[in-house]
Amino acid sequence: MPIISDFYGIFITMYKGNEHNPPHFHARYAEYKAKFDFNGKIIEGKFPPKQARYIKVWAELRRESLLTDWALAMEGEEPFKIEPLK
Repeated sequence: MPIISDFYGIFITMYKGNEHNPPHFHARYAEYKAKFDFNGKIIEGKFPPKQARYIKVWAELRRESLLTDWALAMEGEEPFKIEPLK
């Protein structure tokens, strides 16, 4: 699963292939793992509140890039890197 962005110790990844609906991305931070929708809401898993807020802000700022990467990933293509939160 390619890393599409990383910031503040958080790694964002996205699976390739069409069996992973609805649109989402995965995040890892230390021992935490979670699946997030493109609004930055946790769909599955657990994440520390502070880092979850960072992801929410990042997802809101990068929504168009996430949608583009999702379309690529669903076609089996490699998603692009997305600018991290600064």
